Amino acid sequence: MPSYMRFSTLMTFVLGLTVAVATEAAPAQKVVEVGYDHYRGTWLEIGRTPMFLTDGCVAGYSTYRKGKTPDEVLVEDGCHVETPKGRLKTVHGIGKIEDFGTKNAKMRVRYPLLITFNYWVLYKSPDKSWFISANPSMTDLWIYSRRVPSQARLRQMVQKARELGYDVRKLEFPPPR
Repeated sequence: MPSYMRFSTLMTFVLGLTVAVATEAAPAQKVVEVGYDHYRGTWLEIGRTPMFLTDGCVAGYSTYRKGKTPDEVLVEDGCHVETPKGRLKTVHGIGKIEDFGTKNAKMRVRYPLLITFNYWVLYKSPDKSWFISANPSMTDLWIYSRRVPSQARLRQMVQKARELGYDVRKLEFPPPR
């Protein structure tokens, strides 16, 4: 294996461990209750915290499907490279709803190379068309919607993230599909 590939693999592994450890040590945020339908279908990524794993990604999405057990969710995260018509990149993970049967808002997803993320639903719109998710420490935050929002709706989404205590100046809004 070439040295640059070993380095890349090592850095991905270290990043995964860092994220897993950092999210465990943080104070708990309040989550909202979501139904099982939340983990079905495709959500478009509207806004996110910049991170190494999403550099160059636009038109992002997450697709959820039912897993083998009621608390398992099959996850496909994808994006296009540089432009909405660019090369598609995907990664598959297996999610476990950590608070299954109560709030159903805390999901831990295991991806290849031992990368694990905790996604907690902190807000879901009354019409269930968009939501805000973050890791427990609020260092990473995502805004998802079933469709591309209007500018007015986007302002509402950002305001809600601000109300949840997130520094919205850190968010990036890659071009949608």
